[in-house]
Amino acid sequence: MRPPRPGLALIPAAALALSSGCTFHDPAKELEVTVIETYWIVDSPQAGQNYIAPAVRVHIRNTGRGPLHSVQARARFTGTTGDEPWGSIQEQVSTWNQPLLPGREALVTVRSNGRYASPADPTDMLRSPGFRDATAEIFVRIGPSKWAMLATAPIERRIGAKAVQDLAAP
Repeated sequence: MRPPRPGLALIPAAALALSSGCTFHDPAKELEVTVIETYWIVDSPQAGQNYIAPAVRVHIRNTGRGPLHSVQARARFTGTTGDEPWGSIQEQVSTWNQPLLPGREALVTVRSNGRYASPADPTDMLRSPGFRDATAEIFVRIGPSKWAMLATAPIERRIGAKAVQDLAAP
């Protein structure tokens, strides 16, 4: 009697998964970015240093036919000269408990974990001759799908989202 081959044991499991309605998603076809807003956020000062990081707010719409249960977004932040990526913090857009329904949008904010540091005031940092602008590439995925880039945008030289600025206005 020969021992079973490990690869053959996976065939029934794969057939069961395919027959049980597993769906493979294409985020480039099922999602779209409808609104993009870019700006710089101020992180908590530490040891006399102020920190600012690029951020992007996007509205992501489900253009597919069914609810999307596990959508994630991230952004790749780089300098405008295409230098080394600054990194980003990945955000959950929808979950099994709160799916993104067809035709609906979700607002998501993604910020870089790379940032500028200076003892100067954050608005003065944006005016510094040494300041380098940044761009964002917005990526999404659905469940275990591959990441799909849906948009790019330059980061505006301003502190805070427009909605926050509107709240501060008299």
